[in-house]
Amino acid sequence: MAVPIHFPSTTPNAALPLLFSGQAQKEFFLNQAFSILDALLPRAVEQHTSTPPDNPAEGACFLVGPDPIDGWAGHIDEIAMWIAGAWQYVSPQDGMQVFNRETMATLLFEAGWSAASEPAIPTGGATVDSEARAAIGELIEALRMIGVFPRNSA
Repeated sequence: MAVPIHFPSTTPNAALPLLFSGQAQKEFFLNQAFSILDALLPRAVEQHTSTPPDNPAEGACFLVGPDPIDGWAGHIDEIAMWIAGAWQYVSPQDGMQVFNRETMATLLFEAGWSAASEPAIPTGGATVDSEARAAIGELIEALRMIGVFPRNSA
């Protein structure tokens, strides 16, 4: 397996390689930047897992899980992208959101990846109004957890 390439100068958010004056093989750096952008722009990952897939599709992205093995070791919570036969990694920033195609859910990064939990559905009872209010409160908190509402609006 190819070793990931580390560039001497990169952009602060997506770690895109920067060109510098008099640089040889500019097309290599530019193609690498385009490949990273192509993988990240859809903001979607195939799944959240600790095990690299055997035959990933070109450009496929995965969230590296809590116990990564093989080529993913040392890349917890990073986005792993299969580009030109090798794994490339991007470290997430707080506030980044991705769509997990396996679970069909949006994930939010804030010192770790999280997804909103579905609130319990009210089941009736003597005081239905209090159950409805509790369910609405849980729904609002769940939406807050995925970035729909600001976290400080409570």
